[in-house]
Amino acid sequence: MSKLIFINLPVKDLERSKAFYEALGAGNNPAFSDDTAACMVFSDTIHAMLLTHEKWRQFTSKPIVDAHANAQVLLCLSADSRDEVSSLVAKASSAGGKADPTPVQDYGFMYGRSFEDPDGHIWEVMWMDPNAIPPHA
Repeated sequence: MSKLIFINLPVKDLERSKAFYEALGAGNNPAFSDDTAACMVFSDTIHAMLLTHEKWRQFTSKPIVDAHANAQVLLCLSADSRDEVSSLVAKASSAGGKADPTPVQDYGFMYGRSFEDPDGHIWEVMWMDPNAIPPHA
């Protein structure tokens, strides 16, 4: 079985955040969602758990960072093409996110852009030419 990743994010407005991620193409898994949390599925192995601040506080006593003012992590999703990178950033911007809070990265064989979700969490979207990936030693 493949390893799964569940990214947990504190959100101020659960319904707004669910709508934002659905606009990006993530589906909601109702089996792991309720009025305090939503499991947003990007792929068979990548899930974002959107947690209300009250729910988040059940897991840690550390303060919730204002992601608009502070950064704790940079999340990155792969894309199948340069066009898909730009398309996802455009969808995020249209859905209420902020496009390109970090510099665009264009190295020819690798292309990346980023967006912030409504709570300020930064997501990078990266494409790399598969022919440019060195073989495993």
